[in-house]
Order: sequence, then C-alpha cells, then structure tokens
Amino acid sequence: MKPSIRQLPRNLWAVSLTSFLTDISSEMVLNILPLFLANVVGARTGLIGLIEGVSEAISSLLKIFSGWLSDRTRARKWLAVAGYGISTLVKPFFYFTTSWEGVAAARWADRAGKGIRTAPRDALVADSIDEKQRGLAFGLHRAADTAGALLGMLIALGIVWLVQGAAIQLSRDTFQTLVLVSVIPAVLGVISLAWIARDVPVTSTREMPRFALKALGKPFIIFLLIISIFELGNSSDAFLVLRAQERGVSVAGILGMLIVFNLVYSLVSAPAGSLSDRVGRKRVIIIGWLIYAAVYIGFAMASVTWQIWVLYAFYGLYYGLAYGTAKALIADLIAPELRGTAYGTYAAAIGILDLVASVIAGGLWQGVGGWEGFGPSAPFIFGSLMALMAALMIGVWNYGVPVRN
Repeated sequence: MKPSIRQLPRNLWAVSLTSFLTDISSEMVLNILPLFLANVVGARTGLIGLIEGVSEAISSLLKIFSGWLSDRTRARKWLAVAGYGISTLVKPFFYFTTSWEGVAAARWADRAGKGIRTAPRDALVADSIDEKQRGLAFGLHRAADTAGALLGMLIALGIVWLVQGAAIQLSRDTFQTLVLVSVIPAVLGVISLAWIARDVPVTSTREMPRFALKALGKPFIIFLLIISIFELGNSSDAFLVLRAQERGVSVAGILGMLIVFNLVYSLVSAPAGSLSDRVGRKRVIIIGWLIYAAVYIGFAMASVTWQIWVLYAFYGLYYGLAYGTAKALIADLIAPELRGTAYGTYAAAIGILDLVASVIAGGLWQGVGGWEGFGPSAPFIFGSLMALMAALMIGVWNYGVPVRN
C-alpha cells in the first residue's frame, strides 16, 4: 500500500507544528544576523564565520549528549520542549545587544537550546513512524519547518520595507523590531509541543547505550565520514547572505531571495522524502549534493542580481532533496534504542565541522592577520569541490540496507 499523509501519527504533526512556529521566529532574526554584525556592529567576515561556527559547535556538542540522554531515559518529548524553551527565553536578548560579544552570547545560547532539542525531536519522529514512511515523515517535517521559515521571511520582508525601504544596509531599528515580533511564534511553538506530543515507548533487551561511536555500527560510521567531507566545505549560510550583499543586493532583496529559497525547500522536501522511500536514500542525496556543488560554483561566478535569485532557488532544491533524506537514512542504519545517540553524534560531527568550514571560508574570503585571502569567490569554489568529492564517495558506498518498498 502506498504511504499516505493521512496515516501519519500525532507526534509527527506536533513536531511539525512546533518546527513551523519556531522557524517563523528564528528565520526573522537569524538570517539577517550576519547583516547586523557587518552593517551595524562592523564585524569582519572572519569574525562572523567564527561566531557562526562556534554556535554550531556548541549546539552539536549538546546534541550528542541530549540524544544519548533521551536514549538512556527513554524520554524524548521533554528534552525537546526544554530546548525550544531555552531558545525562546534568550531571543529577547538580541534586542538589547550593542556589540559583537553580545550578539555572540545570545547566538550561542540560542544554539544551546537547539542542541538540546534536535536529537530527541528527530528520535521522537523516528520512533513514531513505520519504516516504510520514514522518508515521507522526515520530508514532511522539513516541509513544515521550511514553510515556517518562508512565512517568517515574508513577515521580515514586510517589516524591513516599512522601516527602511530598499536600503542596502540593515539598520538597528529594523533589527530590533524583527526581534520583538519574533518572540510571539517562538512561545506558541513551545506550547504546541508540550501540549500535543507524547513519548513513544521503546522496548529493547539490549543494555543501555553508552558514549561509544563503535556501538553505532560500521555503516553509520562510514556515512558519518562521507558526510564529514561534504560538511568541510559547507560553511555557514551567512556567507551566502554576505555574498548577495557584496553583489549589491539590498536587505529587502536578500529577504526576497530567502523567501524563494524556503518556498522551493518547503515544496520539495516531502516529495523528495517519499521518493527516497521508493528509490533509495543514496540516489536522492547524491542528486542533492551535485546540485549543491553547481550552486556554489554559481555563487563564486555570479556577477548580477538575477543570478543570485536563481542560485537561491536551486539552493532550496538541494536542501529539500538532501537534508531530510539524510536523517531518514540514519534511522535505516540504527537500532531504535540508539537513535537518539546516533542523531546527536551526527549533529555533533556536522556542527564541529561547520565551525572548521566557517573559519576556513572567512579566511579564504578576507584572509587572516596580514594575509588578505583569495576574495569572495574562494569559499564557494572550495565548498563545491568538497561536495563533488562526497558525492563520489557515497556513490560507491554499499551500506547493505535494502530499499524500503
């Protein structure tokens, strides 16, 4: 029988609603945070890359612990609620910050909340769904998440246009207005998860999981190594925003591009996840990574505004194909009682490499110390090469898990 959206469980809808509301809030602020740092605070790209990289590293280290703890306690829901709650509580601090140190502190606290919630949330989705619908479930969750980001960008665009029109530089007043409005959906998201979701009992005769990568199995470790190659070139999306502004795009224009990105991402995610249920996860991920490589070469070579718009649309296509599919593949590779640990380990590896990738990108762009770097195109060329290498590696990998029909 073909999987049906109507058959999907309550927990998936609860998590999807929370992600929808949270992304309305987050995308209003976090996507233009690099512009606040560059335009208002005066930070250089190297510092912006460092702040973004450290934030992901903090998030990722917490993900591995929270994922393990959710396995240990067999409780996913309240860890996820706590993580969403922390991010909501720290969001107003962005309103008051006047320095890069203040931005960094608020950003890192926000990512700590994300680190606590992500692995238990993903494990809750995997626990709640039949294996034949995993791709569809994770794709639908990504679609809801991205639909929230799309709505958040639309709201942000309206606020930016009302406050500062078509100005190239972001103003402090605009940023502060966005922060205030973003608090409302964030609070609603926490309430939704706490009220609707339910933990799913996970029974196993195996001993409680420990922090041991080997225990997660060889197929998972190989996949982690392959995706690490990709992530080494996958620097923070802040560099895409800075590249767009460097090409002369206004703040309102950048928000418009992000709306296009999120629209494509949202529309593609669920069908791509369902496709991976039928044809296999690897094929969908490879297509996504090849598109990523082409997009990054495009960002390196782009010279006019319309090219940036097109590239953002294809960047959404990459995300829709690869992001949720990778998480569905992890569920294929890992026993139920170890899923929290696996998702946390996966996120930790990606976050640490994102720190490295962002530092590399900032250095390639503007240099370090007395070295002036190679210019704005360099980090995108590097990212494209890493994506091509990872696509080749996953293409020849045989992980031994049959396609679910």
